[in-house]
Amino acid sequence: MSVNTVEHNRRRFSFEGIREIWLFGYGSLIYKVDFPYLERRPAAIRGWARRFWQGSHDHRGTPEAPGRVVTLIEAPGTECRGMAYRVSPEVFEHLDEREKNGYLRFSTPMTFDDGTRAEGLVYIATPDNAAFLGDAPESAIAGQIARAHGPSGANADYLLQLADSLRALGDDCPHTFAIEAHLRPLLAESVSGNDPIR
Repeated sequence: MSVNTVEHNRRRFSFEGIREIWLFGYGSLIYKVDFPYLERRPAAIRGWARRFWQGSHDHRGTPEAPGRVVTLIEAPGTECRGMAYRVSPEVFEHLDEREKNGYLRFSTPMTFDDGTRAEGLVYIATPDNAAFLGDAPESAIAGQIARAHGPSGANADYLLQLADSLRALGDDCPHTFAIEAHLRPLLAESVSGNDPIR
């Protein structure tokens, strides 16, 4: 599948007759809310785990030096916490462009903190997309993130903002926090002039 998924997403799901729908965010959609919404609630989806396995060629990196951003991988028995937004279908004109680097919209059941449930949409970059980078040691992922910059800024900022947002949600994401633990010393050494990030 090509990197640009805008047309794929517009063919996959019709919003005809739908006035509002839930959207589940588990990465930058938690903290970078550049779209209007009707309601916002913490939520979780089951059977999926957050991983920094997707390349970012258009936001947090470049085609020559991609950054790493999160996607979801199937993980039975696990839970991924995030933020759900009740939105009008019009916001997907913007979100499909924002998430075009390999992400497809899928339907997912969500559970809110009060135990109630709803069906929503979630963007997932599957392993068959051209920007998928896959697994790597968390120390190596941190090194790549430390070096990467793109039109939306430093890849490190993406990870640090996500880690802070997950803590605010009360989420324990060992993968994200392990990469953060490797990343912070790299950033500190870079600031001190020892620059291991080259």
